[in-house]
Parts: sequence; C-alpha cells; structure tokens
Amino acid sequence: MQRITEPEVMDSPQEAIEYDAMDFLDVNTAFAESAIALCPPTALILDAGTGTARIPIIMCQRRPQWQIIGIDLAQSMLEIARQNVEQAGLQQQIKLELVDAKQMPYPEAHFDMVISNSIIHHLPNPLPFLQELKRVLKPNGAIFLRDLMRPNTQEILEEIVNKYAADCNEHQKMLFRDSLHAAFTLDEINELMQQASLENVHIYQSSDRHWTAERTGLPLKN
Repeated sequence: MQRITEPEVMDSPQEAIEYDAMDFLDVNTAFAESAIALCPPTALILDAGTGTARIPIIMCQRRPQWQIIGIDLAQSMLEIARQNVEQAGLQQQIKLELVDAKQMPYPEAHFDMVISNSIIHHLPNPLPFLQELKRVLKPNGAIFLRDLMRPNTQEILEEIVNKYAADCNEHQKMLFRDSLHAAFTLDEINELMQQASLENVHIYQSSDRHWTAERTGLPLKN
C-alpha cells in the first residue's frame, strides 16, 4: 500500500480537543515506562512533537529529577498541553515551546535523551528531523521513538481502525485512518536511520500497528 501524506501540523482547536480526548492512556504509559528505562535518573530530555504533553506528564510523575522540553508546531496542541501540565502541577519540570523539529534552536549535544511519539508519520520527509535529533543529542544519548506502521493492505488498515477506534466518533476514526496511510514501513524507517547516520539504534515492530527505535543512554554492564 502506497504512503499518503497527511498535514504536518494539526492545528485547529477542534482537532486538538478531539485528539486530547482520545483514550491513549495505556499506549502513552507503555511509551513512558519504556523510555524511562533507557535514561539516568537525572536528565534533560527533548520530546519532539509533544502534542498535548500527556507523555511528558507521565514521565515526570515517575522521574521528579527529569527536565523535559516539549516542542510542537501546533499552537492549539500546546495550549491544551499547558493546561494539562498546570493541572498536573509540573510547570517546573516541563517546558513547552513552539518549535519546528526539523530546525531546532538548541545547541549541539544538548540533550541526554530525545523521545518522540508519532511525529514521524506527520513529516513528508523525516530525514531533516532525524539529522537534527542527532545534532542536539549527546553522543551517547538515549533515543526512544515510536510511531504507527503502515499496513500492507487496505483491508488490514480497516481491521486496525475497527479494533482500536471502535468507540471513537467518525472524525476521530478518519484521523486514525489518515495517520495509518501516512505512516512508514519498518524497512523505510531502517533506511531513514541509516541515511541520518544514527548508530546503535534498535528498530523493531513493537505491536500490530507500531514500530519502535531505541538506544540506551545508560552505561553498558560488564
């Protein structure tokens, strides 16, 4: 099945509200816990495409010594994210900024870890983002990226939508369907990582609809 791109920025207030209302708690918690296992107890972390900041909130609740900068190009998403962060009382740990992940203002080797949940399928070409990720990350920094994986056929895509979005409204189902169409295959992600010269990254299928790319920032045990 061919890739069909979707808008890079989801920035209408209604879309942001509907996105934040969708029940991603289990998926977000699993993401946060996996990322936490890759990084030291004290760290500066970049969340690229933070959306409404649900994942940074979970992570900071478990790691009070962490500082997270969450960036997004969607102002409507960031407005809801600020409300969520304030409700969680985590304004001192989580900083939100309107930043293009393909052109970041941060210095080289600045972050201990870069995380991203579902930004890559929004990008027509993810390579500039991956190159920026490498630039702003410390040489031995941790990486945890997860995104949707494009199904092989339209039939499989519809099965996934019906399985995971059965309780959603028609607009939410459409958003999910469009995201699956815009996603990359595992082979395509492997090729992009090689082009970006990101080394020692483990890339694998992590569910029936996700791929994951990870690299530990912890010292290797003898």
